[in-house]
Amino acid sequence: MQRLIENYKRLLNLTESKFHRYIYDKVNWNGRMVGIVGARGVGKTTMILQHIKEDMDVNKCLYVNAEDFYFSSHKLVDLADEFCKMGGEYLCIDEVHRYEGWSQELKLIYDYHPELKIVFSGSSILDINKGVKADLSRRAINYTMYGLSFREYLELFEGIVSKVYSLEEVLEHKVEMDAGFRPLMYFRRYIEKGYYPFALEDNYEEKLMGIVTKSLETDIPEYANMNVSTGRKLKRLMAVIAESVPFKPNMVTLAEVLGISRNNVADYLLFIEEVGLITQLRNQTGGVRSLGKVDKVYLENTNLIYVLAKTGHAEIGNVRETFFMNQLRVVNDPITSAVSDFCVGDYTFEVGGRNKKQKQIRNVENAYVVKDDIEYGALNVVPLWMFGMLY
Repeated sequence: MQRLIENYKRLLNLTESKFHRYIYDKVNWNGRMVGIVGARGVGKTTMILQHIKEDMDVNKCLYVNAEDFYFSSHKLVDLADEFCKMGGEYLCIDEVHRYEGWSQELKLIYDYHPELKIVFSGSSILDINKGVKADLSRRAINYTMYGLSFREYLELFEGIVSKVYSLEEVLEHKVEMDAGFRPLMYFRRYIEKGYYPFALEDNYEEKLMGIVTKSLETDIPEYANMNVSTGRKLKRLMAVIAESVPFKPNMVTLAEVLGISRNNVADYLLFIEEVGLITQLRNQTGGVRSLGKVDKVYLENTNLIYVLAKTGHAEIGNVRETFFMNQLRVVNDPITSAVSDFCVGDYTFEVGGRNKKQKQIRNVENAYVVKDDIEYGALNVVPLWMFGMLY
């Protein structure tokens, strides 16, 4: 326990508080049990430590990582018991999905220690959602955290602060920036190296590849009880997606390439999506979204395109669509369009460069051309970068 406390205090001292992620004020930190899920590297740990440092009595809190060797010989329930006896009131458990049987033990902690508030986080969305539904329903409040929006990137890395705009405000050209702001220079930096909060650290590409490798070779196989060879097939599938522009899945062809059953392909794609490495564009939304037909598969964000493209060249059309999908899905729910690239509610969007024409949406109501390489738009032409101001 003492070593855990020392590690926690050391991490707390290293935590900066000058910038908060978009979801910080949306989380009900007063809830008895709060779950925060998101891909590796998006800033879950920092946000939790910021909350402790700024809003809590740090001496009555404890942050632990479930990957710590401590848990190879100790149980979560025993840690909670000892912590409460010491007067602890707030227990935060990071990467909780790495602890076998985590949801059952959190249920016991919740029931046995009503005085204790619990925050848990994890990067395996499948595992977290399964545990919450099976054991923590009506107990845990769950939140999903994504990487940096373009707006957040501007604030964190460039010192340019802007409010969050709704989709309707973006479409009505109400995005206002300081005089002299030239968005395209910053936008190019963001799409290549700005989605993850550690973007300015040394060896960014290597660290991002490490996240990809650990997600595919460790997180998914452990969740789905896969063997090593199956983990390699996940990497091959990821490589196929990365080289496509964008990828339109053919289950039969994929099954042949990977040497697996056709029925397994959809499961593999879902696993990769739920660890935050791809996004699937479907033809349905809402509660039956997972049952919708998959029309396209994108890498989860544009930074992954630049890191994973074997040729070293990212196809710009793919980059544009990936950015649009990535930014929209946080606060809206894009689906496939029969006539264009995307639908969001009653709106239809065609995404392209500055020379993109109106032809495909000419007779479509509430249709917009989203153009890259322009700073400002008019009428139904909207700059691509503005969709990065939604969260």
